[in-house]
Amino acid sequence: MKFWFWLCILTTACNIVFAQADNGGLAEKLTVQDILVSGNTKTKTNIILREMSVQPGNVILKDSLAELLLINRQRIYNTTLFTDVIVRCDTVNNSTIILNIAVKERWYIIPEITFELADRNFNVWWTEQNADIRRSIIGVTLKHQNFRGNREQLGITAQVGYRQEFSISYIKPYIDKKQKRGIGFEAGVSENNELFYTTDSNKLKFAKTINKPIIKRSWISVLYSYRPAYATTHILRATYKHSKVDDTVITLNPYYYNYHENRLDYLELSYRIDINRVDNWSYPLVGKKFVGNLFTNIGWKGVDFFTYATVEAGVYHHLHSKWYSSFIFRGKLSMPTNQSYIWRQGLGTKYEYVRGYEYYVIDGYQYGLLRSNLKYELFNFQIKKIPFKYLPVIPLRIYPKLFADAGYVSNPTPGNSFLNNRMIYSAGVGLDIFTAYDFKVRIEYAINHLGQKGLFLHFNSE
Repeated sequence: MKFWFWLCILTTACNIVFAQADNGGLAEKLTVQDILVSGNTKTKTNIILREMSVQPGNVILKDSLAELLLINRQRIYNTTLFTDVIVRCDTVNNSTIILNIAVKERWYIIPEITFELADRNFNVWWTEQNADIRRSIIGVTLKHQNFRGNREQLGITAQVGYRQEFSISYIKPYIDKKQKRGIGFEAGVSENNELFYTTDSNKLKFAKTINKPIIKRSWISVLYSYRPAYATTHILRATYKHSKVDDTVITLNPYYYNYHENRLDYLELSYRIDINRVDNWSYPLVGKKFVGNLFTNIGWKGVDFFTYATVEAGVYHHLHSKWYSSFIFRGKLSMPTNQSYIWRQGLGTKYEYVRGYEYYVIDGYQYGLLRSNLKYELFNFQIKKIPFKYLPVIPLRIYPKLFADAGYVSNPTPGNSFLNNRMIYSAGVGLDIFTAYDFKVRIEYAINHLGQKGLFLHFNSE
């Protein structure tokens, strides 16, 4: 009898506990009745709602509400359409809420006066080229980043100086009702009077012509994009490219193009996958990122069949309080490995380099690059109430950091290069500055494995 008595007591107690848990669970759920958007005088509301992880009618957990508001604010801000985004929740009753989104739009039509250096980075221009202003490119770009309020991009660029260029581009990110598929095109022409034609002892050598271009280029491309989810984008692109160099280049380097040709014509087919699960797409601190590219070049003048793949993978961690770390890997594989000079790009280009080796070029068909960073958030604040409609808030974020890099470039015919087929590495300290309109500055002091030290300046992220 005692056994059955205590069994009944235990069963009753369990039923009461589970019933309370069920009732509590129901009470902790909220229904999103509606999502209201304000401040978007040009941007269509459906463009903003496309970025959100929640839609009207969805049921969410009350405990996750604060995180949900933060995530969706960052998602909308990552469109780069707004200078400020506020996402808040208004309670209708105990189980129903309304989300209110207030945005402040950027200046979408920006006539940009660009000043670009022809050299690989600021440090090469300043030191090796003696800050020669003639090696600069001055351009005017009229770009609409939110054409017709649909996040379409329409741009026209004209450049003079070291390189003369004219190009036009158009991208429509969504052509279907579900806002997953997009199209675009680009076309342009350019010419230079100076050109690097070979690499000697890990330095570029230049040739120059007087009163005539040393190289002329033209291209036209079409693309198709597919974005099934917020963080994932697939892009297929077909590009016809044509270039022709002066005979001076072929005399100096018969293998600049294949077969001693001074002309290059080929069709480039490419596929790109972008999985971007970081907090801020312009300057990430938390999350993961993967970018893969596959290129196939089919030529009929100056190039045979050539294919190569590139990959970038980044992991970003919030360690503790204001401390952050990141690890970024980039790599390239190519085949076959007997191509002309223009296909031998390894490390040392504008974005692919081991920090501390900014003055060197390392040609190769395969390479790997690893960058690691430890950062501290010194400043993160906003300058508000600025009397300018398209810049009411200026964010300012400053991060001192420690870093270490390593890289390797494989080349079966390295010539007189002393940095190929060996591990190179560096370490140093730096300062990152990130502010309005995604403007970034990196100041870095590095020492490489050769024992060389230097202070370097860059205007992009890692």
